Amino acid sequence: MRKFISVDDVADINALVGKALDFKKEPWKDQAVGKHKRIGCLFLNPSMRTRLSTQVAAQQLGMESIVFNVGQEGWALEFEDEAIMSGNKVEHVKDAAPIFGKYFDILAIRTFPSLQNKADDYSELYINQFIKYAGIPVLSLESATLHPLQSLTDVITIKESLNANPLPGKKKPKIVLSWAPHVKALPQCVANSFSQWINAWGEADFVITHPEDYELDEKFTKGATIIHEQDAALKDADFVYVKNWSTYADYGKIYTNDPGWMLTQEKLSVTNNAKVMHCLPVRRNVELSDEVLDGPNSIVTQEAGNRVWAAQAVLSEMLKSIR
Repeated sequence: MRKFISVDDVADINALVGKALDFKKEPWKDQAVGKHKRIGCLFLNPSMRTRLSTQVAAQQLGMESIVFNVGQEGWALEFEDEAIMSGNKVEHVKDAAPIFGKYFDILAIRTFPSLQNKADDYSELYINQFIKYAGIPVLSLESATLHPLQSLTDVITIKESLNANPLPGKKKPKIVLSWAPHVKALPQCVANSFSQWINAWGEADFVITHPEDYELDEKFTKGATIIHEQDAALKDADFVYVKNWSTYADYGKIYTNDPGWMLTQEKLSVTNNAKVMHCLPVRRNVELSDEVLDGPNSIVTQEAGNRVWAAQAVLSEMLKSIR
């Protein structure tokens, strides 16, 4: 695996999920595979779980990890090819990325969208320029449109839950991605990515529910059922994934903050005792009520813990390509 930026880079989702769950049972079983290998983690935006879980995963594979906060600690980077660098950008990625390729064996990058220009954000210029110029495997720690490590984690968590509590009759689980209100405009990354992975996995009845005008890019949601009435969407759900995102068509806007879309225990009454998921951080009593987050249906902490095993499975596969 020379890159990991979307589900398209994964040959077999279930095999990767299985590998992650094996690491959860035996975290140190492949601690020699990354010996004398180094991962550089470049952060153009803040991170907590992604940063820490990736470092833990790398360590358990015997790798050294070096974290660099580009915005606070480095030069401002230019990403446009043929740019006339007479402004505030000090160094071009074309010059910086090959140097990272000399320092590291794997390069991991986290960046967010601007939410100002859809064409620019959805071109994935930043991460693609690192892939183009670094010369080493590149791992996405979240990009402008996708968050593949989070989505792999989500599938791992769903699979783990189903293994522990199989559904009767071996039926496919009903998984609902539910929009939630938020105090500010957020990227579509997690929602895009979750949709892409659940559709590609193909082992669930997948429903997306959101207010009108919050449609996501169809290239990620095609295959899902879209319902604009949350209560109808939640009926008989086995898993509910809660996440806010801003508008896609009229890019980066907030059209509604209807508190009626917050997931509550009462709303879960129409589900099949659904497990509740969220990528974190979460705005309590805005996106999800305390009673849900602190209640027996929440698997949010389990989900966040599985970030380590998702990263470890991916890094293990990437290390194979550089032996």
